[in-house]
Amino acid sequence: MNRIPLLKALRHDRWVRPFLKKYRWTLVLAISLGILTFVCAGGLMFTAGYLISRCATMPFNILLVYVPIVLTRAFGIFRPVFHYAERLTSHNWVFKMTSMFRKRLYDSLEKDAVFFNSKYRIGDILGLLSEDVAHIQNLYLRTIFPMLVACGLYLIIVIALGALTPWMGLLMLILFGLIIFGIPVWSILVNGARQEQEKEATNRLYSDLTDNVMGITDWVLSGNSSKYLQRHDSDEKKLLSSQRKMHRFNNFRDFVLQMLILLVIISLVVWGSYHFGGHWGANWIAAFVLCVFPLDEALAGLPVAAQQTNVYTDSLDRLNSLPEPSKEQQATPQIEAPYQIDIDNVSFQYSSDTEQILQHLNLQIKPGEKLAILGRSGTGKSTLASLIRGDLQPTEGQITINGELTDKFGDQIANYIGVVHQSPYLFNTTVLNNIRLGNEDATEEDVWSVLKRVGLEEKIRQLPDGLNTKIGEAGLIFSGGERHRLSLARILLKDVPIVILDEPTVGLDPLTEQRVIDTFMNELAGKTLIWITHHLQGIDAMNRVIFLENGKITMSGTPQELWENNPHYRKLKKADQGL
Repeated sequence: MNRIPLLKALRHDRWVRPFLKKYRWTLVLAISLGILTFVCAGGLMFTAGYLISRCATMPFNILLVYVPIVLTRAFGIFRPVFHYAERLTSHNWVFKMTSMFRKRLYDSLEKDAVFFNSKYRIGDILGLLSEDVAHIQNLYLRTIFPMLVACGLYLIIVIALGALTPWMGLLMLILFGLIIFGIPVWSILVNGARQEQEKEATNRLYSDLTDNVMGITDWVLSGNSSKYLQRHDSDEKKLLSSQRKMHRFNNFRDFVLQMLILLVIISLVVWGSYHFGGHWGANWIAAFVLCVFPLDEALAGLPVAAQQTNVYTDSLDRLNSLPEPSKEQQATPQIEAPYQIDIDNVSFQYSSDTEQILQHLNLQIKPGEKLAILGRSGTGKSTLASLIRGDLQPTEGQITINGELTDKFGDQIANYIGVVHQSPYLFNTTVLNNIRLGNEDATEEDVWSVLKRVGLEEKIRQLPDGLNTKIGEAGLIFSGGERHRLSLARILLKDVPIVILDEPTVGLDPLTEQRVIDTFMNELAGKTLIWITHHLQGIDAMNRVIFLENGKITMSGTPQELWENNPHYRKLKKADQGL
């Protein structure tokens, strides 16, 4: 049998254990309230059982009935009070913990946010952001809390009964030990492996089904559709077989659990008859037996909760594989205009087992220069833009602005470099909020000013609520060219000295493309402009053109120089113009 995966994962855990220690007193309070809840529930059944059986006989003293009535009312009132307080405390503890938990998670992911897909699978990303935090919450609420509450009740029962009768205390130590520890561990070891097999089988079945349905035409044309169906049926039968085994085990485990609880009840009946024999013995026997039933609520869910730790372990493993958030606050470089970008012997590859995207690149971009970077898709143009912004670090060499490494600026790089992407994203909020992303302190007059400059003032004024009009999901009320103009408006509102245009005219018709290019050139006059494109329309407005191929610069010069001296450039431009 395998060792319990959760215990192995917790040994070097950085995500669960620290919060258990940091909020230990709130945790102790929540567990104490949980124990008191079940103590009151047991006390309610105990006094009710005693009272019912006692009232069946003629009491010789009214206090024998009055005191249990008072205790029944007290336990009946305090049980929901403690239960509510426990839920309030435990959920508040978990939400407070997970707020810091999420912050730490996003701090860990922030380093790799730009090229996340190069290091993590899409499934891992979705798991981290949508499931793993919820899994850790459930680990606390559905496993750790119930288990600790059960342990507290375990100690109370064993000590209380052991004080009355040592052999009864020893028997309860064994029986409740099997219920609280033995069966959950048994469930983890047996069904945990089956859970893993079920998950793998489900993933394989889903992957095969997706791939094969996408290629169903090939299966039919090749005459092998029956083989596909047979393989699918075989995989499905294996999955169903694994699930049936899990269900059979769960039913058998629950039967064993209930038999142990029944054994506890029988033990109490025998012990009560022996210890409280005589005329009043039946009253105490009923009280002790009924007292056990609320414990079933606290104990019956432990095996299922323990079994779920196999699911939580995957989340813990993924989280602990993330980089530790940096605690050092690096000073942001302070630079002043004019701003010069130097690319010195820069090479870059996403990982050691992939090809180099850029190879020993050397380039100097002077203040106010308009540089066009040409090249086919996949030649590293956008990667170079990310390196210039400091979102990526070069594998070799360095990129600096006025002598300062761009990757040292952090978020402050936005004060110096703005980017207009291929598909500018507009959020589902007002026009005003979307444009103010460039400068949150800008006034409405400032916003109208930049809208006028990009040629959208009239369009916005015609909207139902003007600047307060909701754009809608992905900004679909605007055309492609208008979305690029709104993106430019953000840049103008920020007034950064360096602007990167990352193929901003892709997908636009020629007339719209030219109008957008003219707007960019007019409004960004005087700024350093880096235009990444594979399309040569408007290229003559640039000061310099470079061509990237296989990660290297294969041509460089002014548009006029390249037209006169470079046959390859002339061929590209003629092809672009349809000549």
